[in-house]
Amino acid sequence: MRKGHRLVTGSDFPPKKKALVLLAGLPIFALFLILPGLSPGRTVASPKSSDTVPFSVNRRPPRLAYLISATHGDRRRVKRLLKAVYHPWNYYLLHLDLAASPEELDDLEDYAGSEPVFLKFANVRVVGNAEAVTVKGPTMMSATLHAAASLLRENSDWSWFINLDASDYPLMSQDDLLHIFSFLPKDLNFVEHTSNIGWKEHQRARPIIVDPGLYGSDTKDLFWVKDKRSLPSTFKLFVGSPWVILSWSFVEFCVLGWDNLPRTLLMYYTNFLASSEGYFHTVICNSMEFQNTTVNHDLRFTLWDTNQPRQIPMNLMSEHLGLIVTSGAPFARTMPEDSPVLDQIDSELLRKSRSRFTPGGWCVGGSEALNDPCDVYDQPYVIRPSLGSRRLEGLLLKLLDAENFRPRQCK
Repeated sequence: MRKGHRLVTGSDFPPKKKALVLLAGLPIFALFLILPGLSPGRTVASPKSSDTVPFSVNRRPPRLAYLISATHGDRRRVKRLLKAVYHPWNYYLLHLDLAASPEELDDLEDYAGSEPVFLKFANVRVVGNAEAVTVKGPTMMSATLHAAASLLRENSDWSWFINLDASDYPLMSQDDLLHIFSFLPKDLNFVEHTSNIGWKEHQRARPIIVDPGLYGSDTKDLFWVKDKRSLPSTFKLFVGSPWVILSWSFVEFCVLGWDNLPRTLLMYYTNFLASSEGYFHTVICNSMEFQNTTVNHDLRFTLWDTNQPRQIPMNLMSEHLGLIVTSGAPFARTMPEDSPVLDQIDSELLRKSRSRFTPGGWCVGGSEALNDPCDVYDQPYVIRPSLGSRRLEGLLLKLLDAENFRPRQCK
């Protein structure tokens, strides 16, 4: 029987694992060492948008592996999101679920297979065998794990896994994200979580559901079992945001499961309503190897309907742009299709037009009105951070502050 949940300290680890505990505490030291001069009300002088950050043969920026999930009617949004978040240094896996028509899937595959930049760097792929995904069902978690397993198998050189859907949108360039993440320990996991499950005990944990999407193509309704179940005693439940940024090592742990914990919890969450709001959170906080690597934030900006706390995110509009920018988050949700705020983000934050790629150090073409500067490209590991990196830097310094980092881990 698994021991009850507890936070671990350095003294609990054998010598080899002590390094991981120490590593998780490095971001504060690293950011202050590499980006000196911080004081209240003052930001560090990050590179200007015209400066290119050099990476040598022996030191390259981290790679990011993206899953972009979508459903029927989302293909235009996926194309726009992909162009906004694209960088030739990263990997992108696109999944249209079974609710999308074959024509939609073919269209997205044609797009991914015809864009010259995608062909050159061969880093965009569409999942050919679409999966049934039921809203609030475990099939959402299943599709995410399937995508993560595919990315692990195909590429071993990425550092973080990021899941997005068609209602997400970036708030800064990938150059900004890669620049700041190049200073972070690669074992950090950005997972918003809490063990104070509150109302979710009776609406999530105790009910037993069956997702027909697990064994068929019908994803309309979940089946509710009449009986309730008690809370588990061999592990502690955690809940939080389904949107995560996970390290390669933790994704590998969840997929390969050399400890039986990921498999045990996967079976438990098969009958859990909205399992994507608890699976990764519960695995990481019940694992002695990974619980001290958590940063309690999903790095998304989200506004919630105050009438239904943290159940239904609000659609972001132009009047929210100030809050969006000052959040420091690299992503925001949810974005209505063709909302004017998307055009504002494109022009004011990403420095691009709607139909173009977000420019970065890899784009070396001219900026004439009819030409996308990213039609001509250089080495993919050349990055040119902008002011967005300062905003993200400020957010991370708050999250990794001594008062926020350790005290908010797996509590």
